[in-house]
Amino acid sequence: MPGTELFGAEERKEIEDVLSTGIMFRFNHDAQRNNIWKAKDFEAEAKKITGAKYALAVSNGSAAILAALAASGIGTGDEVICPPFTYIATIEAVLMLGALPVFAEIDETLCLSAEGIKKAITPKTKAVCLVHMCGGNANMDEIMAVVKEHKLKLVEDAGQAFAASYKGTATGLFGSAGAYSFDFFKIATAGEGGIFVTNDENIYKLADSYCDHGHDHVGNNRGMENHPIIGFNYRISELHAAVGAAQTRKVPAIREANLKNKAFLQKELSKVEGISFSKLGDDNGDSGTFLNILMPDTETAKRTVDEFNKAGVAGFNYWFTNMYHFINQWEHIKGLKTASKLPIQLLGAPQDYHNLDIPKTQAVVGRLISFGIRCTWTEEELKALAAKISECATKALKPVNA
Repeated sequence: MPGTELFGAEERKEIEDVLSTGIMFRFNHDAQRNNIWKAKDFEAEAKKITGAKYALAVSNGSAAILAALAASGIGTGDEVICPPFTYIATIEAVLMLGALPVFAEIDETLCLSAEGIKKAITPKTKAVCLVHMCGGNANMDEIMAVVKEHKLKLVEDAGQAFAASYKGTATGLFGSAGAYSFDFFKIATAGEGGIFVTNDENIYKLADSYCDHGHDHVGNNRGMENHPIIGFNYRISELHAAVGAAQTRKVPAIREANLKNKAFLQKELSKVEGISFSKLGDDNGDSGTFLNILMPDTETAKRTVDEFNKAGVAGFNYWFTNMYHFINQWEHIKGLKTASKLPIQLLGAPQDYHNLDIPKTQAVVGRLISFGIRCTWTEEELKALAAKISECATKALKPVNA
C-alpha cells in the first residue's frame, strides 16, 4: 500500500489548511475559505499525472466509475461488456445504472482481451467497461480496433492503475471517460476518494452535475443554481481531497520506487523454473503496484499459496478464491440478490451467470498470485521476500508424488 506508507507532514499540512477555515464543503463559501480549495488542488494534481483535460474528484472510485458510465450515456437495458476479474464495484455500477453486464474473457494482461470482447458482442451491446487490473494496462491497440469497428462506447475503470499508461496515453483516457480509486489500498490514497477523467467537455459537465444532485455550479449562490439533469450525491469532502492532493504529488516518486522493487523481485523469481509473470500491453506504462506471478496451473498455484501460508509469507492475494474480485465467489451477482428490485430483474440477464463459458479466464486467474509492491522496502527485505517466495514456489512445483 504505497500511499499509506508515506503519510507525513505534507498530509497534515493540507488537512490543517482546511481546519483553519472550517470549510469542509468543496463548493461555495468563497469569503470564508481564504482561497483554500483542496478538491480543486486534488483535481489539478491528477491532471498533471494523467494529462486529462478534465478531472472531477468524487467520494470514491466506485462513484468515479458510476459517473463515467452515466456521463457516457450508459443506462437501462444497455448491454455492457465487463471482465469477470475486477473489484465488484465495476459490476455494481453497471447494475445500478440499469445496464446489463455481459462477461467476457480476459488474457494474461489480466484485462479484457480483444478476442474476448469480440465474442461477447451482441446486437444489444452498447459499451465496453474495460478494467486495467493490478496496476497494469490492457492491449489497447487491439481493443480500440474492436471498439471502433463495432461503434461501441469505451469506459475505463483504472481504479487500480492510476499512473499507468499505454504508449504514452494514461489508462482511463482511451474511451469517453475513466475512473481512478484513491481508497486505502491504492498507489495514493485520500482515505476514501476517486477521480473521474475525460477529454470531452460535455461529458465532464454531465459528470459534474450528476455527482452533485444535478447542480450546474454556475454562480456563487448554491441555492439558486440550475439543475440541467437529475443526479445524486457523490461529492468528496475537502478533508479527503486535502489528503488526496498531498498523496498525488508523491506518485511519481512512489512509482519510481515501485518499479525498481518490482524489477528486483521479478529478476530473482525468474530464476525459478515454472514461475512466469502476467503480461502488459505496454511494459513502459506499468505503475508497478503489483507483482503478478503465474504458476503453471491452478493446482500448483493452490499448493504455492499453502506453502506461503505455512511459511508466514504475507502481502499476497490469490484472486481465484478472493470474495470480491472474481466471479466464482459472486453468488449475490449470479443470483441477483438485491435489497430492492433492479432493472435487470425485470429485463432479464443477458447471460446465465451461473454457467459462464470463460475457460481462459478461469485458467489465468487460477494460476495468478499477486504481491502488492511496497515503495519502502529495504534491500534486505526484498532479498528475504524473494528467497521466501522462491523457496515456497519450488516446493509447490515438485511433482505431487515425488
